[in-house]
Amino acid sequence: MNNIASSKVRLCISWLGLILWLAESTASVAAGSESHFISAYAAAESAEKEAGSLRNQWTVTEAALTKARKAGERGDFDSATEWAKEAERLAKASIYQATSEREAWKDLEIR
Repeated sequence: MNNIASSKVRLCISWLGLILWLAESTASVAAGSESHFISAYAAAESAEKEAGSLRNQWTVTEAALTKARKAGERGDFDSATEWAKEAERLAKASIYQATSEREAWKDLEIR
């Protein structure tokens, strides 16, 4: 009986440790989510400004930035980060489009 009781106590202590560890990691993830959002949003804004300097900003990029900003204001940093990353991808695609089309027209053949 003594072995069974000590096994149960060890199991309870292990579960308690796991629960405490999960609680700590959840709190640090929440704090990390906000910092990830801030850095992702800054990268998206930077890419969007570069696209603007090339005169090739897309409206969908602006919409994604707006959704990211609103989600961040609500405290939904996971969604906000995803929208910010999407905005950055769109801005980079518009940059690629602007730079590739700047040279691509030269390759066209007039018939």
